[in-house]
Amino acid sequence: MDPLILLQNWWQELNKTSLFNPILFFLLFLSCFLYLLKATTRKKLNLPPSPPKLPIIGNFHQLGAELHRVFQALSEKYGPVVLLHLGNSPTLIVSSAEVARDIMMKTNDVFQQRPQTMAARALFFGCIDIAFSPFGDYWRRVRKICVLELLSQRRVQAFQFVREEEVANMVGKIRLASVNGAAVDLTEMFSVISNNIISATTLGRVYEGEGNKSFAGLSKTAMDLMGAFCFEDMFPFFGWMDHLTGLAAKLTSTSKALHSFLDQVIEEHQISKREDDKSDKKDFVDLLLHLQKEDELDIDLTRENIKAILLDMYIGGTDNTATTMEWAMAELVKNPSMMKKAQEEVRRVVGEKSKIDETDINQMEYLKCIVKESLRLHAPVMITRATTTSTKLEGYDIPAKTIVIINSWAIQRDPKSWDRPEEFIPERFANVSVDFHGQHNQFIPFGGGRRGCPGVWFAAIEAEYVLANLLYWFDWKLPDCGRGEDLDMSDVYKLLIRKKFPLRLVPVMRSS
Repeated sequence: MDPLILLQNWWQELNKTSLFNPILFFLLFLSCFLYLLKATTRKKLNLPPSPPKLPIIGNFHQLGAELHRVFQALSEKYGPVVLLHLGNSPTLIVSSAEVARDIMMKTNDVFQQRPQTMAARALFFGCIDIAFSPFGDYWRRVRKICVLELLSQRRVQAFQFVREEEVANMVGKIRLASVNGAAVDLTEMFSVISNNIISATTLGRVYEGEGNKSFAGLSKTAMDLMGAFCFEDMFPFFGWMDHLTGLAAKLTSTSKALHSFLDQVIEEHQISKREDDKSDKKDFVDLLLHLQKEDELDIDLTRENIKAILLDMYIGGTDNTATTMEWAMAELVKNPSMMKKAQEEVRRVVGEKSKIDETDINQMEYLKCIVKESLRLHAPVMITRATTTSTKLEGYDIPAKTIVIINSWAIQRDPKSWDRPEEFIPERFANVSVDFHGQHNQFIPFGGGRRGCPGVWFAAIEAEYVLANLLYWFDWKLPDCGRGEDLDMSDVYKLLIRKKFPLRLVPVMRSS
């Protein structure tokens, strides 16, 4: 018999029972009551303005590849605080410097959480790293280790020999290309040198390998997975779809490969027994293993803790810095007068020395302005937070577990805060006391507050030193006699706000 007919017969028989009618009535009444109660509760909340949404998918249909620009357009239409519905959790888009400061610098802890995604849980041992660990005692202690032991100004300066060696290798390769008049892929070179510097600093040496089998390749895969769409994060009921798409399997295999590699590195360090090495020559693995043995340490550092912290340092210290250097060089090529001014400063300060010393950088004020302006105009990341409880913000009710995205890219291009905000003008930072720690409301490339990036010194010194060498040793031009104004400056959002097309330039050895 047709299943539909069987179902129809069953329904008719059920309707004949005397018990069914009261139960059906009760269920209908309860459903209506709960719906009205929920609707009434919602009306009492003063939620931030929100664009129209579709059933189930919410506002997903309004997103695109240029996510930072989409959020900027929404803020221009609905205001500096916009509520989007992107799956299971409400998402708050903030495009105001003042509101961003309230969120990052608030004395209470409501906004001090980071969203813990499926990828973060898989890659960082359930989020026991620094970036994603829950705000609390553990996070405070681990951050203290990073700020005082791993990324202090003294420690960053101690790794000068690493930067000098890697930059010398890069300059040598560029010099060979200049002899043949060949263009070099600076996008790739910046990625390689950032990877090598952080690898030598964190793990003790540059680990070679092919493609995805190398640690650099695995880290890149991890970054891609962290930016991939995840059903479990957005629609928990459809979390099983991540197994069909292959995301769950890729996360598992990448996580196992990364952790296996880090186990090997740690064991190599333990065998080599480098405790007697000079403190300033120790890498992050040495430092963490030493801290692990200290009795007075107020945290029990397990092998998993150490691996999560190392992975955090590696992933966080590679692509962001490479992207900043790429944008800086692209802007200088596009603005020849600024390129000439920067080269004149660098060459005047260095003189006829055979190499640039990092202490020389302190005298290169215009170069420092270039790095800051690159970070302003091309903020590499948008800052994320998550509310732990319901709260008030700008008079609006913000529900608990709301994901907060601070669009630093839009804030740093706000015409209310910046004169000619869409133009690259390094001089705007001349003779102005602006640091990287978010103290200047409108300049927050590294975030701010207690969850601001602890690697500010590391990234800034690396970018300045690499760029100084490129400007000192070479002149630069576009391939095929192209002019600066022909350079495509399109960007795209892929977890970072990157240049859409690789930066290929022809180096010309300076003519003294």
